[in-house]
Amino acid sequence: MGTLLSDKYTAWQAECEARFQQLKANEEELNRIFIDIYGLRDELTPDVADKDVTVHRVFDSKDDVPESMKGSNYVRTMRDEIVSLISYAVGCMFGRYSLDVEGLAYAGGEWDDSKYKTYIPDEDNCIPVTDVEYFKDDIVGRFVEFVRTVYGEDTLEENLKFVADALGGKGATSREIIRNYFLNDFIKDHIKTYQKRPIYWMFDSGKQNGFKALIYMHRYDENTIGRIRADYLFKMQRAYENELKRVQDTIDSSANSREVAQAEKRKEKLTKQLKETRDYDQKIAHLALARISIDLDDGVKVNYEKVQTAPDGQKLAILTPIK
Repeated sequence: MGTLLSDKYTAWQAECEARFQQLKANEEELNRIFIDIYGLRDELTPDVADKDVTVHRVFDSKDDVPESMKGSNYVRTMRDEIVSLISYAVGCMFGRYSLDVEGLAYAGGEWDDSKYKTYIPDEDNCIPVTDVEYFKDDIVGRFVEFVRTVYGEDTLEENLKFVADALGGKGATSREIIRNYFLNDFIKDHIKTYQKRPIYWMFDSGKQNGFKALIYMHRYDENTIGRIRADYLFKMQRAYENELKRVQDTIDSSANSREVAQAEKRKEKLTKQLKETRDYDQKIAHLALARISIDLDDGVKVNYEKVQTAPDGQKLAILTPIK
């Protein structure tokens, strides 16, 4: 039998609440002891405000946060917890974490295949992020496989719905909502969580979402950009070209005016995306040929700029801007 994510969330929420109440009770008991010792009963109260208790407390939504917790840095919502789960899942996709070992499984140095049995990380450190499913092993496909592996096949759809409902956002299905999250919000949440020092980098062609792909900084090497260009960017361009042919066939052959109108709209978008990927290739080609290496000891900020700087000093924005 599979496991329901909703049950796991409820159990975690209860654990956090019990920890919160215990710490609050402990702090108030200590206050009472010191008040008694120093004879301050008429001057001080042992009470501790909820917002001053320094452990996390989880609420289903921001609307559920009581007035007593307003202003606390330790308020978490269901969405926050699901975002953390997704971040962990991405870590497993890249081998930073493993379902088979505790703590960090890989953060540089020598790679050890023996650490990964239950869920195998991405082989070449590049996971495409697309607006529709062009490849089975894109970020959504890998996330679905993660949820299936951890929680079971029987509860897969229920669990994907729970994730999608927690995230909110646009989409007619759970997978579409999750896809839109990865496309539009994942990297923003990641940059915020890691205080503008992201360890997962998104190659990003621009506002048309023509090409997006995630890599793990600690697995980057001098061939990474070239591999992304040859194995993923070119593949994405071919996918757009094939889709454009299919859409054009619909326009040319369909007698349904509504179907033709939808195809025309789709064609316009695909044309913009294809152009964006070709423009992007002009930038990424210089960096791929330069075979830029990084030193993890230099930190994220230095390396993030380094991989986007051509040998002649030209700045080429190929990664999502850090704001």
